Amino acid sequence: MALPPPDPQFVLRGTGAAVHTLHFSCGGPEPDIPLLFSGSENGFIHVWNLKTHRVDTALDGHGRKSVYCVRTMGDKDRLLSQGRDQRICLWDLTEGRTAVTDSVFTEHVGFCRCSLLKVAQGRWLMAMAARSLDEVQILELPSKTSVCTLKPEVGAKLGMPMCLKLWQFNCGSQPVLLAGYEDGSVVLWNVSMGKTLSQLVCHQEPVMSLDFDSEKAKGISGSSEKVLSIWSLNEQQNLQVYKTHELVNAGISDITIRPDKKILATAGWDHRIRIFGWKKLKPLAVLDYHTATVHCVSFSDHSNARERLLAAGSKDQRISVWSIYAQT
Repeated sequence: MALPPPDPQFVLRGTGAAVHTLHFSCGGPEPDIPLLFSGSENGFIHVWNLKTHRVDTALDGHGRKSVYCVRTMGDKDRLLSQGRDQRICLWDLTEGRTAVTDSVFTEHVGFCRCSLLKVAQGRWLMAMAARSLDEVQILELPSKTSVCTLKPEVGAKLGMPMCLKLWQFNCGSQPVLLAGYEDGSVVLWNVSMGKTLSQLVCHQEPVMSLDFDSEKAKGISGSSEKVLSIWSLNEQQNLQVYKTHELVNAGISDITIRPDKKILATAGWDHRIRIFGWKKLKPLAVLDYHTATVHCVSFSDHSNARERLLAAGSKDQRISVWSIYAQT
């Protein structure tokens, strides 16, 4: 008989609004206090201490407009956040500071989260949806220098970019961008040349979320449909459908592959978190705790595998934190 799914290890309450984004910082050079960052619909970013299960700091930089992306930049004191106020904010949290140090005005009205890629010590590339509805802009940070704008070919009706993933084949190689669009396509872009390398229609509906495993050259995407699409990248850099997986209920808000590439988690409109094996997409667990849409899922970056956690944020204003398959 199959084991019943576990309960959350603990639950974080007190955001006062729906939770739209989560990001761990646990495995850095000083993993003394593992932290979880959350962004909420009321414009607040909460920094959670995972030892006390309490908020260490509440950051307010988006004019009470929903925050839907939070990422650390190298260490837990350098933070990037993105909100519905059309701003991407950079934060310096050293010595207890809580002020925005710089910001980028995106002029984009959608919910497309920006994507970060570290290209050198202290240098990052950031992809973000641009003012023109179908374009993606690439900036270098912290200088905010524009690298390029990725524009679909004339006549390509892709619609708005919905989700972005910057990555490199290896440390010194050219950065590439995977973008999921409103028409259900996933497009691979060469960032330095500003041109499309490959395009694949993965869904009938807008691509809500995607993640990519550069080691296996394989990615996964979800939409409002009842299907996960798994696709691969061949040596000619062409995207091709690898397989599809039928879901019980429609609607995926977020997908993330764990850093060790063993398992992945999906955030469902049906209030559930689903865990799959990444190799064969074998369903492993259905985590049923939340009472509303799950908006985001995130795996911790603990260097010790036994301490690994999964966090999920929901419209029900709660963050559930789970310890599952920590040693697979």
